[in-house]
Formats: sequence, C-alpha cells, structure tokens
Amino acid sequence: MKTLVRPAVSLFLLLSAVTGLAYPLAVTGIARAVFPEQAAGSLILEDGQVVGSALVGQHFSDPKHFWGRPSATAPQPYNAAASSGSNLGPLNPALVAAVETRLAALRAADPGNARAVPVDLVTASASGLDPHISPAAALWQVPRVARARGLPEAQVRSLVEGQAEGRQWWLLGEPRVNVLKLNLALDALGQ
Repeated sequence: MKTLVRPAVSLFLLLSAVTGLAYPLAVTGIARAVFPEQAAGSLILEDGQVVGSALVGQHFSDPKHFWGRPSATAPQPYNAAASSGSNLGPLNPALVAAVETRLAALRAADPGNARAVPVDLVTASASGLDPHISPAAALWQVPRVARARGLPEAQVRSLVEGQAEGRQWWLLGEPRVNVLKLNLALDALGQ
C-alpha cells in the first residue's frame, strides 16, 4: 500500500505546486510585463482616483450623461459579481415587455427625439456588463445631453465622434464608444 500512496501523494503535491502556484505566477508575470494596463484591470483614473474600468460598464441615469446598454445583472446594474445574460429569446414575452418598458423610458427622457432607437439602448449585452454602446446609440442621445448641459448639439456630436473607437485591428467587432470615457470627456467640458 505504501508503494502506491507515496508516489500518488508526491505526484499530487508536485502537480498542485506546478498548476496551482508556478503556472499562475508565470502567466501573471508575463501579463504584467507585456500588457501592464490590461493586467491591472484597465482602470480609468481621474485626478489620481480610480473612477472605473474600461472593461466594465457603469450605471448612468442623469440626463446630463450618456447612458449605456441596459444591464442584465441583479440586484443592481453592472454588478460584476452577478454577470449573466438574460437568456431570453427574441420572442419571449418577458424580453418584449422589458424592451417596451426601456423604449418608453427613453422616449419619456427625450420626447422630441422621433428617430428610431438603436437596439443596444433597449437590450442587454450577453454579460450584462458591456461598457460600450454603438456610435448610433451615442448619437441618438446627443440632443438630450446637449439640452441638459446647455451645449450646442454640434459640440456634443463632435465629442461623440472623437470618442468613437473603430474595429479592433480594423477587422474584429463593430465600431463602439466607451460610455465612461465619453462621460468623463463630457464632464471635462465643465458644463
């Protein structure tokens, strides 16, 4: 029995040390050396204080700010500890009701805006934490934000266009706007 247990325990300890300690430390070290910003959480600093991450959305409800995609997390929006999608199909009555409620809220917040509402303003992302919206979703909100801040629409539109990010490596994904970065740039205008 000793001849079986001793090698098994030794192998268990060795593999635990390699896979549980050495490998994670090596990967973390390489990540910090090669991608220091991303390895640290892609944190966004404002006046030396962390205000958020470029990778996790934040809830904005003030009319003076741009609003992100609805979050599917509970009990509060953009709860990274509860990341999950709604998993509702396009014909599910609960999804249809949620979209109609969100659409009504957007229309009530900007009753003069008769343009079609971009789909990413009324549907949650797969993770419920998406920090980005489409440029169309940001541009749809320009009249409300400009009016709430007392700024010309052209200035706010220019800010949105300046914050728009293209496809990753000119190939992957869709053009997008990081809502937190856009709102920080908007706040920097001082209005």
